[in-house]
Amino acid sequence: MDYTAAQSGFRQRKLQPNMRLRNSSVDGPDGSQLFDDTSAAGPGAQGVYRNQQAGPQAAGLPGQSFLSDPMSNLAMVYGSSLASQGREMVDKNLDRFIPISKLKYYFAVDTVYVGKKLGILVFPYMHESWEVCYQQDIPVAPRFDVNAPDLYIPTMGFITYILVAGLALGTQDRFSPELLGVQASSALVWLIMEVLVVLLSLYLVTVNTDLTTIDLLAFSGYKYVGMIVGVVAGLLFGKTAYYLSLLWCCAAIFVFMIRTLRLKLLSEAAAEGKLVRGARNQLRMYLTMSIAAAQPIFMYWLTYHLIR
Repeated sequence: MDYTAAQSGFRQRKLQPNMRLRNSSVDGPDGSQLFDDTSAAGPGAQGVYRNQQAGPQAAGLPGQSFLSDPMSNLAMVYGSSLASQGREMVDKNLDRFIPISKLKYYFAVDTVYVGKKLGILVFPYMHESWEVCYQQDIPVAPRFDVNAPDLYIPTMGFITYILVAGLALGTQDRFSPELLGVQASSALVWLIMEVLVVLLSLYLVTVNTDLTTIDLLAFSGYKYVGMIVGVVAGLLFGKTAYYLSLLWCCAAIFVFMIRTLRLKLLSEAAAEGKLVRGARNQLRMYLTMSIAAAQPIFMYWLTYHLIR
């Protein structure tokens, strides 16, 4: 009994220091709590605590001080003015070489104009009036005048010609992306060379005309309509149909170019009401005939290898 009591007393003395150590981590010497117990606090209390810590830092953000600085505002205004001046300079220089503002005129077309223009390109013999209408010395938009040049038909004609060429090569088991690219690049190079030669000829002959580079590009691009007709006829009905349809379209584009360009290149003589016999006017007539005769040559050169 004495041994058991002594042993139980030893256990009690053994456990008392542990209890004091556990309580000493929570309570101070005077029984007060050293740390606040936040384990039972809700989300609201934690949010208030975080806002209190973030308050002084948020008040001193560098972005707010930068925006409130007058020098930074002045720098922003100066930078925007420089950007606007640079954009105006780029637009002015770009418009000098590529008149983007004038391109809207050449694409101002509608369905009625496109239908009538295609009819004139294929059947120019029935068309009577070839003069371009003006309104206050400014030519009217193509959708109001079928004689006005446009870029919509040449652009769509060029793209359609490349697609038809790819179809023709595919039916002959000769299609490849490289060959189609060569076909497109060669057609584009020949078109650019044609326009450059015409510009050089106009400069050498010293013709006073209102023809622009875009006008010459439009007139030279009208031949793609006849090329498409010839290739499609050849694919559907054979080589004989290709030659017959291409011959018709070549004659049509020749008449179209003669009747259109003679009013442009012989504008001085047309203003007087008669054709003046002279060396300069003869050169203009020869130039008009040469431009018109070059269209059938290009039409055959760019399509004959597509029909076999």
